[in-house]
Amino acid sequence: MNERLQLMVHGMLFALGIGWVLYVGKGVFVPIVFSILVAYVIVGLTRLLLRLPFIGRFLPRQIGYTLAALIIALAVSAVVSLVATSLAGVVALAPQYEGALLNAIQDIAVRLGFESPTWATLRRELLTQIDAQRVIGSTVISASSIVSSVTVVLLYVAFLLIEQRAFSAKLAHISADQRHVANIRKVITHINARVGTYLALKTLVSLVQGLISWAILALFGVEFAMFWAVLIGLLNYIPYIGSFLGVVLPAAFAILQFADLNVVLMLVLALSAAQFVVGFFLDPYLMGNSLNLSPFVILVSLAVWSAIWGIAGAFLAVPITACIALVFAEFEGTRPIAVLLSKNGQI
Repeated sequence: MNERLQLMVHGMLFALGIGWVLYVGKGVFVPIVFSILVAYVIVGLTRLLLRLPFIGRFLPRQIGYTLAALIIALAVSAVVSLVATSLAGVVALAPQYEGALLNAIQDIAVRLGFESPTWATLRRELLTQIDAQRVIGSTVISASSIVSSVTVVLLYVAFLLIEQRAFSAKLAHISADQRHVANIRKVITHINARVGTYLALKTLVSLVQGLISWAILALFGVEFAMFWAVLIGLLNYIPYIGSFLGVVLPAAFAILQFADLNVVLMLVLALSAAQFVVGFFLDPYLMGNSLNLSPFVILVSLAVWSAIWGIAGAFLAVPITACIALVFAEFEGTRPIAVLLSKNGQI
């Protein structure tokens, strides 16, 4: 009993130490993990290109990697261009949105029995709470940080793809015990299969979610519907909270555009119905038991990794937790933890 208690205390201290290191080293670890996931996507897309009926037979693997990376780069460039165009459009239509927002605020004030505010009073109250210079400075710093992080991720991805050619040989010489090597190779194979399948299926589900949301937004006449559809698709990678934000953010923008609470309510209901159908029927049907993680564990991992790495942690929570569970399942001492993390107790 004392030995088990000692092991438990040591394990908790070790976990806290790792968490502190991950928190302190956020700027180093987050780009590395993102680069690994991007490398997964590139490798998976390359395998898909090599399976094409006519082109794949004559396509060298290195050229396939280049084409896959080019496709992803073009997709990212298209998203960045879409975001820039949408922001420019919002700035151009700002006076129109300003009037719509004022009408909505006045309508709510009348319904609640308050005095109807004017833009003069709203601006005065708002500007007393906001330091414009600080907001602009933090925005510029955030944009510069994102650009530098993307550059670092791309460099990591390039070297990971180069390193992949020699990884199998390195793995074969990692230990003189071939059973140990075979066990490590099995764990890596399981992780590659599970994470690769998750990313592929989650991308398909997110694409479907984005298309359905775009159709709904276009039907209601919401401006910049394509931008919101892309954002909803990206938010779909975040469990639970992403679905909530995928409804709230477009609805908040719809208030600015329409200033009609009835239209906004109908839009919320339509987007919520799409999230429900995809989240409770299509997602489980396609994903199945690909990660074998308990829903409660997914929620806890989302909270933990978000606290450690912020928004990046929210996107990475599920793949990281799945990798941890797969590693724990291969060792006798940590197998009970893997059982607790699993969805149905089967590992």
